[in-house]
Amino acid sequence: DYGGIYDRWTRGGDEFDFGRLAEILHVTATFESWEFRWAYVVRYAQDHSLTTEERTRTLEQSLGDARERHRFFVTVGVPIFREGDLTGSFSDIRVVLVDPEGRQTSPAEILPIHRPSTDQRIYFPSINRQRHTFRIAFPAVADDGTPTIPADAAFVVLRFAGALGTVDLRWELD
Repeated sequence: DYGGIYDRWTRGGDEFDFGRLAEILHVTATFESWEFRWAYVVRYAQDHSLTTEERTRTLEQSLGDARERHRFFVTVGVPIFREGDLTGSFSDIRVVLVDPEGRQTSPAEILPIHRPSTDQRIYFPSINRQRHTFRIAFPAVADDGTPTIPADAAFVVLRFAGALGTVDLRWELD
């Protein structure tokens, strides 16, 4: 069931300014784990009437990518819209992946999605006009050859930090 797996791999968090009684940073992210990628491809294949061969090829491509990159589908909301663009010059929000030992990995890529497709709006319901949308990828292996998420890791954190505050989104790993 895609909906249940989406919920299992999606986290949301806020930084709140109590002095202004306002939310100043809101982030939602879906960790595209193996389980999530599997469910996504099955749902996509069903919705688009893919053949078994097309579905298998799409799944193999997605799982092959998972060996190279840890991907997150992210939406960011801030009071001044332009400051939420993680790729823009007005944003000071830093994004890092943090393992249980506290090692931080910077993204290999941050791709803005300026006009989310119908599929993206259906499959990722956190998308709305008040938020920026991104695909963020981290290398699966660090420059020194160590996995960015160790095989025995109990959890992983996606951190958004800057002058507006810090939001840590945490996934417990099985």
